[in-house]
Amino acid sequence: MSLFLMILGAVLVAVLLAFAIVKYLPLNLRWIPSIVMLLLAVFLGFKIYNGIMEPIEFSKTKVKKYAPVVENLKIIRDAEVKFFEKNGKYTENKALLIKFIEEAKLALTETRTVIDKINKGGGIIVDVERRVTDTIGYEPVLKYFEGRDFKNMFKVPGVEGAEFELEIGEVEKVQGLIVSTFMARTPKKAILAGMSESLVKQELEVIQTDQIKGEYISVGSLEEVTSGGNWPPSYDKPGENKKQ
Repeated sequence: MSLFLMILGAVLVAVLLAFAIVKYLPLNLRWIPSIVMLLLAVFLGFKIYNGIMEPIEFSKTKVKKYAPVVENLKIIRDAEVKFFEKNGKYTENKALLIKFIEEAKLALTETRTVIDKINKGGGIIVDVERRVTDTIGYEPVLKYFEGRDFKNMFKVPGVEGAEFELEIGEVEKVQGLIVSTFMARTPKKAILAGMSESLVKQELEVIQTDQIKGEYISVGSLEEVTSGGNWPPSYDKPGENKKQ
């Protein structure tokens, strides 16, 4: 809108200036407003170019800033999912989650079908199948985080001294079944500090599905049973699983 008003204003100035030249300015002085109009055209062209390129550059820069933030949220998500796998709940204790990755082991299980012979009485014996799960070994959680900087996963890349918020909660998935939930997030505004205030304001209100919606970059939810993030698929590698 500001670019449109600038163009409209420049056009009005040009029209008024042309009218003044024709009506009031002597012929021998008409070169002066010509130079003024040339300078105005150059200035206007520069502003139009900036007005077009600024949102494009903003979009490129925000993606570069968001990408490492999303990567850390993915590590937090994967750590919480493994913690849930072992403990049946999530944790908001950041130090505990890091220690869990370093030291914990997950059971490797094998499920088999066993047939029991049940005596129903009167000489009647029936076969009843049941499933048995055996623990056949253990594997370190650390295996899933090789090459990933999990020790610094709670630090927000590009924002000095900032850490992700981490919360846990509970929701009733179905009647009578209470399930643990978690959410990690950080405000987008801090990540975009120093960039165009008007474009940052628009970014915080974005709702398009191919963008990171809202004021935060987040993963998980306190109201829903999900481990998905609010970023679009363009931030994910093919095959990554984001739902429980």
